[in-house]
Amino acid sequence: MLLYMFKVVTMFTLAIAALRFMGKSTLAQVTPHDLMAIVIIAALATKPILVNDYTQSIWAIALVTGIHILYSRLTLYKWVNRWVLGQPTILVKHGKIIKKNLRRCELSLSELLADIRSRGYPDIRQVQYAILEPTGTISVLPWEELYPVTPKDLNLKIPYRGLALSLVIDGQIQQHNLKLIGKSTEWLKRELNKKGVRDVRHVMYAATRDHEPDLYVDNGEGKGS
Repeated sequence: MLLYMFKVVTMFTLAIAALRFMGKSTLAQVTPHDLMAIVIIAALATKPILVNDYTQSIWAIALVTGIHILYSRLTLYKWVNRWVLGQPTILVKHGKIIKKNLRRCELSLSELLADIRSRGYPDIRQVQYAILEPTGTISVLPWEELYPVTPKDLNLKIPYRGLALSLVIDGQIQQHNLKLIGKSTEWLKRELNKKGVRDVRHVMYAATRDHEPDLYVDNGEGKGS
């Protein structure tokens, strides 16, 4: 059993190391070869630890869960976090591409430009910073004058909108949310009757804001009331 536990821990750690060696871009832009590499690494890593014994399978699941929790806790420490997740990498600074960082992250210019365009910036000169995060996502920070104007910038007072709470999902009443707004099932049925709904099972989605009595109802036919 100790030998088996050693196998699980070793293969788990080696698989993480292999993915880290492949670079953050593997997780950022999953190309066909990235996907195949991840799948094959996972298959090869699990092959030595597959078992037919029922009890041993349960122990294996518990062990992998424990290893995952352990790694999650260890990433709270800076030196482990640097090894497991890596550090942010600046790809664009003040509108200029940092070529060496692109190469180090194994990210092509086409992939970078596509990601920047998907964030709404067709011209790289609009980007002050583009940063490849440890999680594989690319954060795009435009120049200050290109940030969207907010009501605060215009000194506008916006009324409180509150949180939309789902009261019915796929014909099922969400009792917990009803309690949050201090309403009963009878109240919900009365409100549905006002909307012409006799049976809650015909409602795909119904919601209300926590400070408004009005109920929004959608029966899934492209109409809402």
